[in-house]
Amino acid sequence: MKIIITGASGMVGHAVLIECLEAAIVKEILLINRRPIELHHPKIKELLVADFEQIPSHAQNLAGYDACFHCMGVSVMGLSEEAYTKMTFGYSKILFDTLYKSTPGMIVTYISGVGTDSSEKGNSMWARVKGKTENYLLHLGFKDAYAFRPGIILPEKGVKSKTGWYNTLYVLFRPIFPLFKRMKNTIGSSNLGKAMLLLLKSPNEKKVFEPYQIKQLENK
Repeated sequence: MKIIITGASGMVGHAVLIECLEAAIVKEILLINRRPIELHHPKIKELLVADFEQIPSHAQNLAGYDACFHCMGVSVMGLSEEAYTKMTFGYSKILFDTLYKSTPGMIVTYISGVGTDSSEKGNSMWARVKGKTENYLLHLGFKDAYAFRPGIILPEKGVKSKTGWYNTLYVLFRPIFPLFKRMKNTIGSSNLGKAMLLLLKSPNEKKVFEPYQIKQLENK
């Protein structure tokens, strides 16, 4: 299979990339990034896009892939609703539309977040925006589409957060990670990629997965 991954420079995207590199089923990986990542592997190709609004001009490079794992995201901290909506829903919509026009038979999985508001009417701005993004993807018409809503993600296999103090906390609490993993909304970073790959081989009627459901998928 040939897979597109966005956000591979972040913790979630990098974790998903590692699982794809280890999976025999994956033959080629196209990373969409603003800057090159410091990882070289025969499976990896990179498409550098400085401005995500220019994704449609790269449509020919995105055609023919079997799946897209959309892991790109931004923190809501310090952003207005307009800015957050543009960077979350707006950029995602541009990507989804471009992929759908070139390869509607693709399977797309979007990394959302626990607490996302599917009604798009709640009090939490970020939850409404992510809900809007999920809804747009799930109703666009791809061969299949899923939304993953991870909660607390514990880094595994050398994965690190872009936020320095997060990494300090991870080091301090690593000895009790096994206890954290028993919590309903906590998953290991490797769970995400493994569950995404499983859905490529075994489609599921369920389209939105909470943390404990992601773990259940990966453990099947």
